[in-house]
Amino acid sequence: MVAPAGFGSPGGTFLPLVLPCCVGVHIYDGFLSTPVWVAMDVAAAPAVGYMVRRAQRQFEESRIPLLGVMGAFVFAAQMINFPVGIGTSGHLVGGALLACTLGPAAAGVVLCAIIAIQALVFQDGGILALGPNLINMAILGVLAGYLPYYLWGGTPWRRVAIFAGGALSVMVSAIMALAELLISGVPMSRSVVGVSLTLFLVSALLEGAITLAVVQALEAIQPGFVRQPAAGRSFARGALGLAAVVLAAVGFLFASTAPDGIESLGHTTGMDHVRRLFTTPLAGYQLALAGEPWLRKTAAGLAGIAIVYGACLLIGRSVARRGRA
Repeated sequence: MVAPAGFGSPGGTFLPLVLPCCVGVHIYDGFLSTPVWVAMDVAAAPAVGYMVRRAQRQFEESRIPLLGVMGAFVFAAQMINFPVGIGTSGHLVGGALLACTLGPAAAGVVLCAIIAIQALVFQDGGILALGPNLINMAILGVLAGYLPYYLWGGTPWRRVAIFAGGALSVMVSAIMALAELLISGVPMSRSVVGVSLTLFLVSALLEGAITLAVVQALEAIQPGFVRQPAAGRSFARGALGLAAVVLAAVGFLFASTAPDGIESLGHTTGMDHVRRLFTTPLAGYQLALAGEPWLRKTAAGLAGIAIVYGACLLIGRSVARRGRA
């Protein structure tokens, strides 16, 4: 297979090309070969459908507001990049956090909605590569993140299980992305793969720590938050909603300035080999209006959590109606 343009370029620039797109987890259009992204897109449809059917079986209408708030919080948290080394940043994925609070099926549906909105509205991740991103993060990542909690969540090892779930979810998603790049013909030496896996591990450990910290904070605010019925979570939901608004409005002030994904590739290569199928007013998490950069970012962040919240509410109501039927 032919490697995407810009990869393996002379002058030793290949290493910074691959690492940011891998650590960022999201795959953009132009990175995967056509057979790979087509196959993954085809596979994603029944996989997402299965997650929706599983969510319908034991879905309670009282959980609908929690879906919206958790979706908005994870979306806002994903906007905050943190450094992971070698001029590269990463961000929370949130699969394990959603799985612990919503259950794996509902978590997968919510994360699917977030990833789709990121690609379609904010141009974060590819449109043609939407299938791979959904499978990597919202299907396999969520299931991997829930596994430790399912096995040990009711034991004295509960905190370790939550931490391990966050770390495992990112490692599975990142390794899947790396494998898809390799299958697409992107040439990677052993040293490149080794450094990539090291950065994956750093990002995974940070994901585990953040997941555990958020769960513990929620249970400090409202004891038994994860174990309670959804109807008993109103106070913690309010705290999550407020946190989502704050993160979306001003979180960029504390985010790492190190580039990830397409931004890093553009700076490194000067090439525009990543395809854009269309342009949106919220591309790059900045509202396309005249004004200060901070205002554009704040407006985009607040618009994003509103869109995700509304989408998750609509999905929750649809799932609940089908479940009753």
